[in-house]
Amino acid sequence: MRKLFIPNDTSAVAMGSNLVANRFEELIKNKSLDIQIIRNGSRGMFWLEPLVEFESDFKRFGFQSVDLSEVESILEFICDDSFDAALNKHPKFLGETESIEYFKKQQRLSFFRSGLGDPLCIDHYSSLEGFTGLKKALEMQPQQIVDEVKNSGLRGRGGAAFPTGIKWQTVLDTAHSKKYIVCNADEGDSGTFADRLLMESDPYQLIEGMIIAGLAVNANQGYIYLRSEYPFAHATLNTAISRCYAEGILGQNVLGKKICFELEVRLGAGAYICGEETSLLESLEGKRGLVRSKPPLPAIEGLFGCPTVVNNVLTLGAISTILCKGSDYYKNYGTGRSRGTLPVQLSGNIKRGGLIEIPFGISLREIVEDFGGGTFSGNPVKAIQVGGPLGAFVDRDKWDTPMDYEAFSAINSMIGHGGIVVFDDQINMFDQARFAMEFCAIESCGKCTPCRIGSTRGLEVLDKISSKKDVEDNLILLEELCDTMEHSSLCAMGGMTPFPVKSAVELYKEDFT
Repeated sequence: MRKLFIPNDTSAVAMGSNLVANRFEELIKNKSLDIQIIRNGSRGMFWLEPLVEFESDFKRFGFQSVDLSEVESILEFICDDSFDAALNKHPKFLGETESIEYFKKQQRLSFFRSGLGDPLCIDHYSSLEGFTGLKKALEMQPQQIVDEVKNSGLRGRGGAAFPTGIKWQTVLDTAHSKKYIVCNADEGDSGTFADRLLMESDPYQLIEGMIIAGLAVNANQGYIYLRSEYPFAHATLNTAISRCYAEGILGQNVLGKKICFELEVRLGAGAYICGEETSLLESLEGKRGLVRSKPPLPAIEGLFGCPTVVNNVLTLGAISTILCKGSDYYKNYGTGRSRGTLPVQLSGNIKRGGLIEIPFGISLREIVEDFGGGTFSGNPVKAIQVGGPLGAFVDRDKWDTPMDYEAFSAINSMIGHGGIVVFDDQINMFDQARFAMEFCAIESCGKCTPCRIGSTRGLEVLDKISSKKDVEDNLILLEELCDTMEHSSLCAMGGMTPFPVKSAVELYKEDFT
């Protein structure tokens, strides 16, 4: 039986993959063809969606941007007994999927299963080394697991880049009868979608990572705090969790061992601030999402006052690879103190938008030009923002900076969650600076004055600049206001909002005068 793969993740569905799948199913039934349709996860090449693949001689071949009018001709093409990939007889035919340059140049650890099959099939996941790390962890002591994570060099992929093993060690060393594992899946940064893609294309990887985290710190309860705008991920996770309970992977006896781990999904209420870990914990407890003062750290006094591991999706997803392959294998990727691989999300005015996974050390220019192909419009790149809506715009002279936490810190920028947004030369950078302040004014939890009042005053100052009122004086006032927010805000929301504003003024002052 031949197999046809049609993605079922949010991005592919938005591009019409469900309609394409239904049309294929209708024609296959009418023609009595021996073809099985598999709704797989996305490969992350969103610029090619809907990407339809079929399997022949254990190789996968792709068709790009398939629409309804092309379904019948594609079926005829793949059903031709004289099929020869080298002849390339169909206008949408891409050849072997893994030979596509965008895909071939990647080194995938966390996303190597993404797009290969049905993301909800446990047998498929297990056949690709799934739960191997968990089985190894079940034979280890908690300290041994924590030591493996520390040795791997894994740092939090949510933005702060704090060493994961150190956080786990703190929770393990804190004496308490109840501990929690919380996954921060409130992926609210503009231009980011790696968490969603992993949850929709490989949910068991996240579940496995959370169980291992529970074993490492003696926690038996986990929560996935998911942003409410991800209904596909919500449905996928709930189905995956229920199947894990049915198979004895979750619950009272994990894989037949006298180990308990319970897991459930909790939906957020649409607040960006709940991506901050203490605000998330407040929301998870049923309270308003307000930032907590630190100390105490969540690792010591977190959810319901108990020691809590809070990591994001990509961090917990990497754990299964580290335990499966070993920490030495994982840390062989990357550079300096930035070990492993980084999932990068390309969006904005970009020709080839999507997700790539590469080791730390590749330059920002290589990512935007070699993978992204430059701007979608074909105009020159004017600005690149790295690290989400609170990330700084990177100076053109710094585009050859390697993607490395310390290297980016040295140029007063950050990698954050790995989101890269590209702008061409038609963009007005004043508008982007104003957007950052407005975003903060809307999304601030309101607990601290510098963020709550500072962002509102920042908008007022920017509007005066826009109306050409005392421009130079107001630019000085804006800088002083940004300094106050940066150094006095309670959390990164107010503390980082000045980054895009100050960098926009510094690099593109012509748009402000």
